[in-house]
Amino acid sequence: MRWCGETMGSERFEAVEKRAKVLAERAKRVPATMWKRFWNVGREDPRRVIHAIKVGVALTLVSLLYLIEPLFKQVGQSAIWAVMTVVVVLEFTAGATLYKGLNRGLGTLVAGSLAIFIEYVTTESDRIFRAIFIGAAVFLIGSIGTYMRFLPYIKKNYDYGVVIFLLTFNLITVSSYRVENIMKMAHQRFYTIAMGCAICLLMSLFIFPIWSGEDLHNSTVHKFDGLAKSIQECVKGYFSDEEKEIGEMESPDSEDPIGKGYKAVLDSKSSDENLALYASWEPRHSLHCYKFPWQRYVKLGAVLRHFGYTVVALHGCLQTEIQTPQSIRALFKDPCMRLAGEVSKALEELGESIRNRRHCSPEILSDHLHEALQDLNAAIKSQPRLFLGSRNSNPNMLAMAAAAAAAAKEQHKKSSSLPSVKTDTSALMDWRSKRGAAGSRREKEEERKVLRPTLSKIAFTSLNFSEALPFAAFASLLVELVARLEIVIEEVEELGKIAHFKEFDGGDSMIGVKCEKPTKVPLPNQLPSHAVD
Repeated sequence: MRWCGETMGSERFEAVEKRAKVLAERAKRVPATMWKRFWNVGREDPRRVIHAIKVGVALTLVSLLYLIEPLFKQVGQSAIWAVMTVVVVLEFTAGATLYKGLNRGLGTLVAGSLAIFIEYVTTESDRIFRAIFIGAAVFLIGSIGTYMRFLPYIKKNYDYGVVIFLLTFNLITVSSYRVENIMKMAHQRFYTIAMGCAICLLMSLFIFPIWSGEDLHNSTVHKFDGLAKSIQECVKGYFSDEEKEIGEMESPDSEDPIGKGYKAVLDSKSSDENLALYASWEPRHSLHCYKFPWQRYVKLGAVLRHFGYTVVALHGCLQTEIQTPQSIRALFKDPCMRLAGEVSKALEELGESIRNRRHCSPEILSDHLHEALQDLNAAIKSQPRLFLGSRNSNPNMLAMAAAAAAAAKEQHKKSSSLPSVKTDTSALMDWRSKRGAAGSRREKEEERKVLRPTLSKIAFTSLNFSEALPFAAFASLLVELVARLEIVIEEVEELGKIAHFKEFDGGDSMIGVKCEKPTKVPLPNQLPSHAVD
C-alpha cells in the first residue's frame, strides 16, 4: 500500500512540474506575442495609428480647461464633461464622429431647454408641488423618450441623441430641486459639451480625415476581388493532381486562401450597415448636390452574400467524405477551369468598375462564358454512363459489412487488452476496481469509433452510388454561379445609374466600363439540342 501511494504521489508531482514548465514557457512568450499583435494591428491599417494620435491630441487640448487657471475659473467642475465628450464622441471615421457629435449636441440642447422651461414653470410654486411636478415630468419624459427609441427611424439615426437627452434632462431637472443657480450649471454643461464636440469635429474633419463612405466603397470593391480569388483557388484545388485525404484537408474555419475571400463577404452585413449610416452624415465628396445612394451599397452587399453562399458550397465539395476519382475529374477539367475563369474575370471587371466609379462593359458576359457553358454541357452529356451507377448490386454486401465489423471489433479487443500482472497488493486491486467502470465506458466509445467508419464506408458502397455523383454537384454549383452572376451585374448596373457613374470612354480598358442590360447566358438546361451534337 505504501508503495502504491508513493507511486501515485510521484506521478502527480511530475505532472505538476511539467505543467509549471509549460506555464513558464508561455509566460516568457507573452511580451513577444503582445508586441507582435500590436505591430500587426498597425501594419494592417496605418490609419489606426493616426487615429490613436488624434485622440491623444484631442484629450490633451480638452484637458487644458482643467490645467489653465483662467479657463478653469470660467467653466469650473463642468470641464469634466468636455473630457467625457471627447472620449465618447471621437470615433475612427468622420461620419461616426459627426453622428455622435451632432446627436450629443442636439440632445443636450433640447434637454437643457426643456429643463430650464420646467424650472421656470415651478419657480413660484411651493416646495411640495415642485417636487411632485418634477417627479411627474421625469416619469413622463422618460417614458416617452424611451418609447421613441423603438421607432425604426429614431433608432437608426437618433438613438444616441435620445439617450443623451434623457441623461441630461434627468441630471439637470433633478439637480434643480437642490441646486439654487440651475441656469449657470446648465450653461456651463452645454458650453463644455460644445467645446468637446468642436474639438472632435476639428480632429475628424480637418486633420487626416477618414471617411466612412470611402471605406464602404473600397470594402465593396475588395468583396469582388475576394470572391474572384476564392472561385479560382477552389476550382484549381478541386482539379489538383495532388491527392489529399479527408483528414488532411483544411477545415472551413482555417485561414486558407479559398475561405479568406468569401468570409469577408459573409461577415460584412453589420459593418456595411454601420458604414452606410455614418456615410449619410458626412458632407458630399463631389460637386454634385444629389444624395449619394449609400444604401445601394448595402443592398449590393446582400446580393454578394447570396453569391458567396454558393462559393461556400463549392468549397465544401473539396472537403466531402465521398470524392470523385481524379481520372474522372480530368475529363471535365478544361471546361470547368474556363468557366470559373470567366466568372472570376467578370467579378474582377465589376469590382474595377466600382473602384473607378464607371459603368461596366456591355460585353461583361462574353461569348467565352457562353462557350464554356456549352463545352461543360457537352462534356457531361458525352459521358452518360459515369452518372449512372452500376446495376450489378452485390446481395451479400450487408453480410460482408457484418463480417468486417466483427473482425474490427475482435482486432480492437486484442489491441486494447492489457497483460495480466500478478500482485498481492490489495490497494492496487481496489484502485483497479474503481477505474473499471470508467475504463469500460472508454472501451465502448473506442469500439464505436473503430466500427463507425467501417460500417459507413460499406453502407455507402452498398448503395452503389455513381463515382461521378460528387462531381455533378460541383458542376451544378458552377452553373449556379453563372445564374447568380447575372443578378450581381443587374445590381451593379442599378448602383451606377443612381450614383451617376461616368460613362464608358472608348479609351478605357475592358475592366470597368459601361454596363448596359447584360445579355442573358443560357444555362445548360436551356441550351438548344444542336449545341451538344
